Amino acid sequence: MIPRYTRPEMAAIWEPQTRFKIWFDIEAHAADALAELGVIPKEAAKTIWAKAQNAAFDVARIDEIERETKHDVIAFLTHLAEIVGPEARFVHQGMTSSDVLDTCLNVQLTRAADLLVTGIDKVLAALKKRAFEHKMTPTIGRSHGIHAEPVTFGLKLAYAYAEFSRARERLLAARHEVATCAISGAVGTFAQIDPRVEEHVAKAMGLRPEPISTQVIPRDRHAMYFATLGVIASSVERLATEIRHLQRTEVLEAEEFFSEGQKGSSAMPHKRNPVLSENLTGLSRMVRAYVTPALENVVLWHERDISHSSAERMIGPDATVTLDFALNRLAGLVEKLLIYPENMQKNLDRLGGLVHSQRLLIALTQKGASREDAYKLVQRNAMPVWRGEGDFQTLLKKDADVRKYLTDAEIEEQFDLGYHLKHVDTIFRRVFGEA
Repeated sequence: MIPRYTRPEMAAIWEPQTRFKIWFDIEAHAADALAELGVIPKEAAKTIWAKAQNAAFDVARIDEIERETKHDVIAFLTHLAEIVGPEARFVHQGMTSSDVLDTCLNVQLTRAADLLVTGIDKVLAALKKRAFEHKMTPTIGRSHGIHAEPVTFGLKLAYAYAEFSRARERLLAARHEVATCAISGAVGTFAQIDPRVEEHVAKAMGLRPEPISTQVIPRDRHAMYFATLGVIASSVERLATEIRHLQRTEVLEAEEFFSEGQKGSSAMPHKRNPVLSENLTGLSRMVRAYVTPALENVVLWHERDISHSSAERMIGPDATVTLDFALNRLAGLVEKLLIYPENMQKNLDRLGGLVHSQRLLIALTQKGASREDAYKLVQRNAMPVWRGEGDFQTLLKKDADVRKYLTDAEIEEQFDLGYHLKHVDTIFRRVFGEA
């Protein structure tokens, strides 16, 4: 985790103190279940809670023990015994390290998902507000980066809103999939611990019992979780890239907010660069980079190995922290985005009416011209305009072959900008609902 791209709320989930608190909760809830089953004394379970529930675990002490034991969970249990006293012998009865580690990781991932959902909600709120603000602001649509036909800026934002709505649904599904608990003991057979302990711990930790674990929770769950984060990151980058293109000097239809005192370049004082969008592009690449190790972690030897462990220690915090930062930055970018309708109109007019070429093509075919002939007629008049040699409507009116099919009034009718916007309300209802 890099402080520059880290929000404290997400960082707190991955701090050692938080991790050890979750480990303790898992062990203490397991002790409660074991006490109810008569495996350990009830007074012992009470003592475990009483002595350590509000303890601040000594991270330095645990690290010191681990340097000797070379085992993180044993180091924690040793330190816990120093706090709890003799009753600590009843902690971790019938459990294995993965029971603690995997259940803890899933608790952290579900908490991280909750923060990420909040981040998506901020993006959605910003997109919806700005989409309705510019619902009917006409702008040019582009395919292959070339002017195509008119759209509205509100539609551009509505497209992003729909995409992040899907992202939210996927994230909730990924959260559900990873929210499982395993307290099944060595190789997952429950030989040394009753399955009812797992059920109790799962409920207490807000998870579901893993239907079948080996000695670890299956990593296809985690692969799906991180893959979902990767897809969301791609959606972040798609919108950021759109903004970067729109801020180009030759386009300048939208621009990132430039605050008082902000500097764009160390060399050129005039510069106003899309630094936030470019930053989001880079962060998105990093989130996607964590997907591959998550996919490779699915493949483990037999009932348990730790080839996944080192990777997860990095990708768990880094992927969630990075995406959390990116979502919150994107929400702020959209909220403050500077939008220039006048420049949009200038760009719409830039090709001298060529953006209406398809309407002319259709009009000619409806008046009897074959599609092949209609295409040739329209293109014949479009190419000079493309080269800056005239106005499209004027050239069409002068073309005798076109006049065989269309009157001046009928040609003019095809240049109505509003024609392209007649279904904007329908699209908005589909995206945002009737409200």
